[in-house]
Amino acid sequence: MIDILVEVRFHGRGGQGVVTAADMLAVAGFKDGYYTLSFPTFGAEKRGTPVASFLRLSDEPIVTRDEIYHPDYVVVMDPTVIGPVKVESGLKDGGKIIANYPKGSEDLRRSMGIDAEVYTINATKMAMEYLGRPITNSAMVGAFVGASGVVKLDSLIETVYEWFGNKELAEKNVKLIKEAYSYMKEVCRW
Repeated sequence: MIDILVEVRFHGRGGQGVVTAADMLAVAGFKDGYYTLSFPTFGAEKRGTPVASFLRLSDEPIVTRDEIYHPDYVVVMDPTVIGPVKVESGLKDGGKIIANYPKGSEDLRRSMGIDAEVYTINATKMAMEYLGRPITNSAMVGAFVGASGVVKLDSLIETVYEWFGNKELAEKNVKLIKEAYSYMKEVCRW
């Protein structure tokens, strides 16, 4: 269990599963015994426009219902939102950015001009290999769990099987999550 409130902000584009990613992690966190809250923010955006979603996990009831302005983690599902959206805005000291990015972590950190911990994974390439589509939410939730250890992998996998009505699709997503989790856990070495 975690001892404090953990806040995560997700950035991506409409149609990429940004909201679903936060929701799946909230369900998995609930299975782990946490109080959870997830919600999106968007206006009249359409598929392809920048969106954000938020996740809180705590061992105490969550009373804060506003957007997350000072996240512990930022998960970036689409590298093209970096720049137009200041994804690093408000990141807490010691916070981590976990990004779908085709190049290395140091390259992204340098290009963003920040001094925070940055971890990258080519989630688009992985999603194309496993799903045949550039939908990165499963890879990125696996990467988040691998980088943070906040939610148990088994709880996330159980959630995915419940989430998808199609067993074959669930199994593809589970394989993708496991690969992203393993990759990120090795990178972060916790």
